[in-house]
Parts: sequence; C-alpha cells; structure tokens
Amino acid sequence: MAQNLYGPGVRIGNWNEDVYLEEELMKDFLEKRDKGKLLIQRRRRLKQNLLRPMQLSMTEDGYIHYGDKVMLVNPDDPDTEADVFLGGDLSLCMTPDEIQSHLRDELEVPCGLSAVQAKTPIGRNTFIILSVHRDATGQVLRYGQDFCLGITGGFDNKMANAKILINHCHTNRGLAAHRHLFLSTYFGKEAEVVAHTYLDSHRVEKPRNHWMLVTGNPRDASSTMLDLPKPPAEDTRAMEQAMGLDTQ
Repeated sequence: MAQNLYGPGVRIGNWNEDVYLEEELMKDFLEKRDKGKLLIQRRRRLKQNLLRPMQLSMTEDGYIHYGDKVMLVNPDDPDTEADVFLGGDLSLCMTPDEIQSHLRDELEVPCGLSAVQAKTPIGRNTFIILSVHRDATGQVLRYGQDFCLGITGGFDNKMANAKILINHCHTNRGLAAHRHLFLSTYFGKEAEVVAHTYLDSHRVEKPRNHWMLVTGNPRDASSTMLDLPKPPAEDTRAMEQAMGLDTQ
C-alpha cells in the first residue's frame, strides 16, 4: 500500500526559483525607489515641475526683454467667437505626451501645445524669452526678431500685455487657438493650438490669432497684469469728465 511520503512542511515544484524571483523583484523595486525611477515617482515629479507656481517678470518700461518670464495668452473675444468649447482668456501650455512622460524623467522635446483657462502662472504656461542666435539677456525684444517664433509688426515695440501676432518662422503661419476643438491631454480636456492664419473679409487676422505676452502684476507678485481692472474707454472717460465724475 502506497504511503504519502510528503509532510506539510515539504515544498514541491519550482519553489526555489520562485523565492529567488520574489527576492529579485523586491531588490529591483527597492533600487528603483531609491533612484526615484518608479512610475508614481516620475508622475509626481512631472506634475510638481509643470504645476508649480511661477512668478512672471514685471515690466516698468512696457517692453519685453530677452530673459523675461511671460505667459502667452489668447484674449477672449465673445463677440466674434461663437459656439466655443472654452471661453475666456486662454494661456498657451506645454502638453507632454502621456506615454513618454511615464518613461522619461525630463520633459520630451519637442513638446505638444494646448490652450487652457489658466490665469495663474505655473510651470507649464510660463515661458522664457530666449534669443536664437546669441545671449541677449536684458535686451529689448522688437517686432521682426526671432525667439523661436517670429513677431512681425511695424508698431511701437512696447508689446508687453498688448495684442500681437505670432508667426512660425518657416511657414509664416500664425499661432491660433481652436476654442471649438479640444484635446484629451495628460491634464484633461484642453483647447487645440495650431499654426494657421485665419483672415476675415478684410484680410485681417481673426481673434483666434491674437496673443498677449503677459507679465507680472507689480502690485501683487502672485498675479498677472490680466488681473488688473481694465481702464475706461476714451468715450467713457470723456463722458465722465463732462459730467464731473472724473476723480483724477
């Protein structure tokens, strides 16, 4: 009669290999954790870098200088833009690829762009004006000069917080915000940004091609010039003066 020769403490199968495999997996996990290479650690670092609060440069002379930290904003124009997905002022934002952001410790270059309703300067919507040819930190940025994207005009070079056009150097197409189209990005649904010039019947660029280089608010370091109340229009100011309501 056959007898069971195995007791409850006897291991069968590839138990030794399983033990070594578990030990190797734990060792690999601890090594990645110590080096900060775990997926959750990379996600946390990426969000901390892109969502951390930033302080914009403040302009006293009305000019934009190389080295300034600014936000690029597509101002709201509800009178001409109807049936939009996102209203209000939209700031240009860096939009990393979701898969690549899990595999790399640094932001992938080139990086995608989108536009969101964000008036607070953070890492992903704050840009530094850099010269493409030489170190020109502190020098005034003028219309027609390149800083990776070209600014064309022929007006007064005091472009801080004023509506401007931004064209791609190679195609001469204008930067545009598609408020009626959205992208599913790493941070949720955001407006699409493309290089395309939209002209009206008078061959003038439409509001979706209008942008502003927004600087910091000198009254409050945590806000921008968009947070300041808008000055009254000239006709309104003249009427107030005629009625004796002007306090200046």
